[in-house]
Amino acid sequence: MKLFVSEGNPHCLKVLAALEVTGVHCDVQNVNHEERVVPFLSRPALPALLLSSGLHLFSPNAICRYLFEVSGQDCSELCNRWLEWEATDLQPALLQCLHMAVLQGKGSEVSKVLQGSLNYMEQSLSKGNTPYLTGDAVSVADVVLWAALYPVLSDSSLALGEHASVKAWFDRGAAMHSCQSAAQKVLQGKGLQGMKSFMQRQPALQSSPCRDTQPCNGNPAEDEESEHAVSVEEMEAAARTWSQGLSSSPLAADRQHPILPQEGKRNLLVTSALPYVNNVPHLGNIIGCVLSADAFSRYGRLRGWNMLYVCGTDEYGTATENKAREEGLTPQQICDKYHAIHSSIYKWFQIDFDFFGRTTTEKQTEIAQNIFWKVHKHGFLMEDTVEQLRCENCKRFLADRFVEGICPHCSYAEARGDQCDKCGRLINAVELREPQCKVCRQTPVVRSSKHLFLDLPKLEAQLEQWLDKSTSTGDWTANAKQITRSWLRDGLKPRCITRDLRWGTPVPHPDFKEKVFYVWFDAPIGYLSITANYTDQWEKWWKNPSQVELYNFMAKDNVPFHSVVFPCSLLGAQDNYTLVNHLIATEYLNYEDTKFSKSRGVGVFGDMAMDTGIPADVWRFYLLYVRPEGQDSAFSWADMALKNNSELLNNLGNFINRAGMFVTKFFEGSVPVMELQLEDKKLLAVVGWELQQYIQLMDKVKIRDALRHILNISRHGNQYIQVNEPWKKIKGGDTERQRAGTVTGVSVNVACLLSVMLLPYMPAVSRTIRDQLNAPQSCVNTMLQGTGTFVCCLSAGHRIGTVSPLFQKLEVDQIEALKKRFGGQQPDDEPSKKKMTAQSAGSAQPAAAPSAPAAEVASVNGVDPEKAKQLTQAVTEQGEKVRALKAQKAEKAVVTAEVAKLLDLKKQLALAEGKSAAAAPQKGKKK
Repeated sequence: MKLFVSEGNPHCLKVLAALEVTGVHCDVQNVNHEERVVPFLSRPALPALLLSSGLHLFSPNAICRYLFEVSGQDCSELCNRWLEWEATDLQPALLQCLHMAVLQGKGSEVSKVLQGSLNYMEQSLSKGNTPYLTGDAVSVADVVLWAALYPVLSDSSLALGEHASVKAWFDRGAAMHSCQSAAQKVLQGKGLQGMKSFMQRQPALQSSPCRDTQPCNGNPAEDEESEHAVSVEEMEAAARTWSQGLSSSPLAADRQHPILPQEGKRNLLVTSALPYVNNVPHLGNIIGCVLSADAFSRYGRLRGWNMLYVCGTDEYGTATENKAREEGLTPQQICDKYHAIHSSIYKWFQIDFDFFGRTTTEKQTEIAQNIFWKVHKHGFLMEDTVEQLRCENCKRFLADRFVEGICPHCSYAEARGDQCDKCGRLINAVELREPQCKVCRQTPVVRSSKHLFLDLPKLEAQLEQWLDKSTSTGDWTANAKQITRSWLRDGLKPRCITRDLRWGTPVPHPDFKEKVFYVWFDAPIGYLSITANYTDQWEKWWKNPSQVELYNFMAKDNVPFHSVVFPCSLLGAQDNYTLVNHLIATEYLNYEDTKFSKSRGVGVFGDMAMDTGIPADVWRFYLLYVRPEGQDSAFSWADMALKNNSELLNNLGNFINRAGMFVTKFFEGSVPVMELQLEDKKLLAVVGWELQQYIQLMDKVKIRDALRHILNISRHGNQYIQVNEPWKKIKGGDTERQRAGTVTGVSVNVACLLSVMLLPYMPAVSRTIRDQLNAPQSCVNTMLQGTGTFVCCLSAGHRIGTVSPLFQKLEVDQIEALKKRFGGQQPDDEPSKKKMTAQSAGSAQPAAAPSAPAAEVASVNGVDPEKAKQLTQAVTEQGEKVRALKAQKAEKAVVTAEVAKLLDLKKQLALAEGKSAAAAPQKGKKK
């Protein structure tokens, strides 16, 4: 095993302390904070533990739990509860403390932030009357919490006088040599200042921070700090705005196609990264591209901007040829099939494209070849030769994904020609051992092939000049800027734009007529060709940089192609193309504690979401709620149920339904007369402020952050109703009945505002609310003008429609069934399907023995040393896997299944060693 840590990282203090306490043998390597040691993560994740099986653990608490498991110390239920509390409650408070103390010099204020957490620990330790958190001996919970608190509690400015039990517990930990040794290694005797370099690299704290090593699903509404204070002047101003009523300006006309840029208007061209056609999109694909762009486009239309939102399927390339071969179809048939699937999924998710096209069109060929010739004419292309694998049987050069072989790094038997799925390392196809053509299974040979390259170094100066302007004037996400800078830092290199394939846009150059354009030269041109298939006046959008603002939405892995490669292609064409002004890139959305995998059945894919019985708007809400804006986040069934039941049902839905029902029940369906008092004006001012924050954030494409202001408004509304109790006042005298009317009228108008603010997120629910309130269409056009205008839309006497509940509760058994359905199987260390090779059976040894019945493993003589050697390795790897699953708190059923495999392997090993199968040790409870 190898443990990667960095100096000054408080999370590394935990794992080093656990390592010292348990005495587990492990190599420790110090790296810098920016080092990416986990191959399948694009962000730094430290600490990280590399297991001998090739698996990685990169949650500090999971690593600590694993180390204790390896040393024979299981984690009790109480221990697990402490670790969960540390991660969800203590860590956010501690990170806020470190930010204040290390970066802001406000160490004296730290005690206020930690007070609640320390009180909880004090009560628990006092009540338990034990020296440690879970009993009389040190557990992983003690090590994790001690190490988490050490940087703050060891600072003399924070006294623990009133927390005697916590102080005694903390001092016991400090007296342990192992804990002090770990602290010295991380902080280097510098105290809090030893963390300065690490803290400076952390994202700016929002109202409640999340750990840098964990997916962040923090509640954007619950994170909000205290209610915004408003002055009397602001209250009066809000009342004046309210009294203006709806705008008398004409209603916005329905969209007329084709939409073209207009003089004097803000013209926004919105694209989302073209989804690859060869598979069904999963939730991460949907939120990273099309859903985020849809929410922003809907918002832009509410603002009165002139919007065109285009997208389509990316259909050329190796993956399409592979998929066609797998399904026994032609590439065009595959494209037709999956284009229809994509269209159906996006329609169900209510993605409101102005046009959804595809790249396998004549327009694509025409425009791509035109750009190619112009880049060629201006001298920005160069020729070079590349060594590639060629299958003589198929008579073709093999693209990376048409090759399979043994990984040169980890010896995985089914590594692809571009990347190994087991160790995650990038591979050059010619490096594979024993390569095979995936089509005919023959061994290819290395041959040279001549290709065309985009001369990026020659375009670098133009690119940098454009980037300086675009990133300084536009809204580029921080990760987009960072990824682009990292490409430029080491200098650009020529990039191949041709491929030896059959399925693609043909290269028009006579010397390269057997080749097609490489997908990353060709695919972004799809934005232009799709627009050209929408309107023959496409150049008014794409060759009009002075009038058009271009927004690109994507996940961060697509950034370099949109910020460097594609702009260089357009700059090289020198044809006045519109280049991206605002590059919006999300981080990654994971599934529970792992990655989406269609082959393993892990995660929810677009077609599956349609069959869950959960409305599309609830999916939209939750995906936008956990949108990975600043760091990776994770889809969680339990969290989705919690947010549906708490935020949608009990908060938002409860407020809107109560407001409407009061009108129906107490005022015969007509909005009552409203006589505003100071308390009502205060609500108007607070709601108006939340509306302004929402607009500011949405203007900057902070879609997730803006959502908390919608939920805040309904929270304010619920509190307003609860304090004023209109259901009681309606039974009183005239004054009280008038008060009930005012509260009801104001509340139903707040509900109307919420229907407009919700439209980008939940379009069907927004429509339903407005239908129930019988709201005038002009309310949609009025509320989001300027910096936000909260006016009285439903005046006295307005008749509302039939009110009914908006949301349904997601029940525990329903969610558990869905979680089980989409949980898939944990991957084995080796695939069950072995590669067919031409070599003799003895030429290579398998990395792990298959899980066969014990009777089949035993040799005739009872002892099989070679098989025993293989099984010993298999037992070791399976044991590591079981411990890792336990450390990650995997589902009980998954752990039980893997434990059963481990016990079976141990039985096989016993037989191979000539022992009785009963001799295989089995860990169990003491009787």
